Amino acid sequence: MKRIVCFIVFVFVLNHSYSQPQSDNGRAQWVSRLDKIVRPVFENLSRNTLHSNMPKDISPVSDNPKERIKAQYLEALGRALSGIGPWLNGEGGAKEEVRLRDQYRQWVLVAIKNATDSTQADYVLWKGGQPLVDASFFALGLIRAPWIWQHLDESTKKNVVSCLKQTRNTVPGYNNWILFSGMIEAFFLKYGYDYNPMTIEYGVRTFMYQWYVGDGMFSDGDHFHNDYYNSYVIQPYLKEIIAIANEKTGRYKAEQERLAKINDRYAEIQERSINADGSFPAYGRSIVYRSGVFHHLANMSYKEQLPRSIAPAQVREALYAVIQKTLAPAGTYDKNGWMVIGLNGKQYGLADSYNNQGSLYLCTEVFLPLGLPASAPFWKDAPKPWSSKAIWNGQDFHGDHAVDLK
Repeated sequence: MKRIVCFIVFVFVLNHSYSQPQSDNGRAQWVSRLDKIVRPVFENLSRNTLHSNMPKDISPVSDNPKERIKAQYLEALGRALSGIGPWLNGEGGAKEEVRLRDQYRQWVLVAIKNATDSTQADYVLWKGGQPLVDASFFALGLIRAPWIWQHLDESTKKNVVSCLKQTRNTVPGYNNWILFSGMIEAFFLKYGYDYNPMTIEYGVRTFMYQWYVGDGMFSDGDHFHNDYYNSYVIQPYLKEIIAIANEKTGRYKAEQERLAKINDRYAEIQERSINADGSFPAYGRSIVYRSGVFHHLANMSYKEQLPRSIAPAQVREALYAVIQKTLAPAGTYDKNGWMVIGLNGKQYGLADSYNNQGSLYLCTEVFLPLGLPASAPFWKDAPKPWSSKAIWNGQDFHGDHAVDLK
């Protein structure tokens, strides 16, 4: 009998420790998972070995395999940098986290130097349609990590500006792509370079006055698509572009107030869509971006601007469940640690025509809250069940209602 009791206690302790350690409410596990995902990208790029070591894995329905492979290196850099940026910009934390952040700062500085210097082996492609997309994520990463921008040498800064200016030769599609151009101009505005205000104006006014369809959602162009692009791109991009423009020029104050209400509602929708086990509806294109589905919810947490209906701790628990569901399964990585195409492991059938391995690193957007200090409510507050977990465990809970903007 004594042995049985001891075994039960051991199993309880094992399961409890596996879920999340209570000392830091799981922060160390978040950092460890982020490290596992982005290490191959930044370690190789800092050594000029990204082109030689990154697998040339492509969607089975690729529309142009040769060109997609050429673009994958900037995709990996831009998307990984946009997700890790807030953490790179932070200070303090546990000893191991500080050590790891210092290592990544050094890798990232050299990686950017190599990716923007045309004499280097790992110089990436900046011209064309897909590079516009991922140059914008790269710009967003630098916006989120002023520490990185400030510590680049002057030659590399000039190269960055030159590379980003190349994207001005690409006319964006009449959809969320107009925000890619807008984000690059917002980068120029933030850091004191000449910028094109009309590019920003076009994106802001088109979305805010033509493409808002109601209840916290924008259409992606003239027609609404039931996918996650409100989170992948639209709402985080609009939020950042408008914030920078307001800070620098005082423009878009009314739009910022209106967008805040839209952001709040969509954050509620996103939090409610996370099931009790961390899964979520696998609909719409680009689903292989995995946890990147919750870019918006993670961004609202990082900005500490969650609506009052959602506690930071419940979002932390919900996003960690998503991380476990989408980034921990066997088959998510190859033998060398590179991510493979899929949502829950290796699932090539879920890929779209434009996907390659670089595309997958948009999953890092879920880690934006690591930019908050450990003392922030997101990290220090006691665990709290998210909506679906509470409701489907039989707890009483508040209802959910649509929001109509006047």
